Amino acid sequence: MAKAGIVSVAGLVWLLASTAHAQDTGRDFCADRPGKGSPPCVLDAGRFQAELGLADRAWTRGGGTSSDDTSFGTLELRLGLSDRVEGQLSWNAYERIHDKDRASGATADGVGDLGLALRWSLKNPGGDGVSVALQPFVTAPVGSDQIGDGTWLGGVILPVSLPLNADWSLALSPEVDVRADADGSGRHAGFGGAVGVGRSFGPVALGVELWADRDEDPAGHVTSASFDLTAAWTPPALKDVQLDASAYVGLNHDTPDLELAVGVAKRF
Repeated sequence: MAKAGIVSVAGLVWLLASTAHAQDTGRDFCADRPGKGSPPCVLDAGRFQAELGLADRAWTRGGGTSSDDTSFGTLELRLGLSDRVEGQLSWNAYERIHDKDRASGATADGVGDLGLALRWSLKNPGGDGVSVALQPFVTAPVGSDQIGDGTWLGGVILPVSLPLNADWSLALSPEVDVRADADGSGRHAGFGGAVGVGRSFGPVALGVELWADRDEDPAGHVTSASFDLTAAWTPPALKDVQLDASAYVGLNHDTPDLELAVGVAKRF
């Protein structure tokens, strides 16, 4: 836990250590955080962006059992490879899952798997107007036991955004992927995504989204769903920095009752 705290604090200091004269760019600042969906915007070629989940905790209660899932230092690195393509690398520095029932408890902790992705803009790479992208991804099994999936997995996301009027925008991010079977014997399909609306009030952006996921594991199909609230603030003096917070409320018994997360993003 102490090590994870050091990682998070060091990451925050690093991300906020920006110069007063930020590098100019033709595209608006656009972060993947917050929320469960993926935006279609792509970084300018040669630009670099780091996004850090400082803390994330989910609580699940019911049926005489409880589960607490806590993460620190979830990092995503993004690099503009061309005018329409960016590369992404993601990794969770520390996660702790504590499950408890009436008779006993169990805890697992460690690092997460490594995610690798490409986002290819099909229309409007800056995210303005109607914007569409294709995002294939894979995860490499570098995570700790009971934290990582233990095998190579992958899928594809289709991020879409469009303005509804001068103030509101709509975002969609349907996803199809391949997941590991619970018993470790093979793989199965999963699909889902998020749909949300958002509005900016000067440097503050607020959003509401619905997220759903269907896991077709042969051991038992699981459907998860949540109602999500997000907020992001770009300080006027730091045009390439964003601070964010989000709350996810579970809509059924297969989804955590409540999840809270805070993070920061910095473009270089």
